[in-house]
Amino acid sequence: MLVDTGRKSTYNKLLKKLSILDCTSIDYLILTHTHYDHCQNAFALKELYKCKIVASMFESDFTMAGLTPVPKGTVAPARMISALGRMLGDKIAGYKPFNADMIVGEHLDLKDKGLDIDIIHTPGHSPGSISVIIENEIAIVGDTLFGVLPCSVFPPFADDITQMKESWKKLQDTGCSLFLPGHGREIKKERLAEKEN
Repeated sequence: MLVDTGRKSTYNKLLKKLSILDCTSIDYLILTHTHYDHCQNAFALKELYKCKIVASMFESDFTMAGLTPVPKGTVAPARMISALGRMLGDKIAGYKPFNADMIVGEHLDLKDKGLDIDIIHTPGHSPGSISVIIENEIAIVGDTLFGVLPCSVFPPFADDITQMKESWKKLQDTGCSLFLPGHGREIKKERLAEKEN
């Protein structure tokens, strides 16, 4: 299983890391959301590994078009970057279109596939953001949380801040003690609880 793929400029680096880990197969490629920096290599990896892509039903129109809109900025500098990103569109944020093999609505349980994994819908950063709950202990959360700054878990970009805060509550209720964001360091449950209030 692999979660997210990075930008196309990191493709060779990703393959090298997979080789170092002696990873010769990927059964499932789970996309926490479909912004370019998380899914630009999805098509290539599906071709190479013949893996099943797992993505949100709320972003399937984006994956079929090969472009997910840049989210709004939550702070002034991010708003400027967002506006620029929207103007440049597919020049930087586009990707080769693909269809997901497994669609996530509000919840998808992979226990019948031999994996102690639940996938839950955690919108806010994007309409179809999802989080991967592993053994009810660790959650891979994409950009629902940000671990870049020590003083905040708040992403600089989000389509719906209210939804994102509701998703934080949903993550708190999972029982997970550790959250792994798509950017930055791990976030412990206590830190999320402190920042949520």
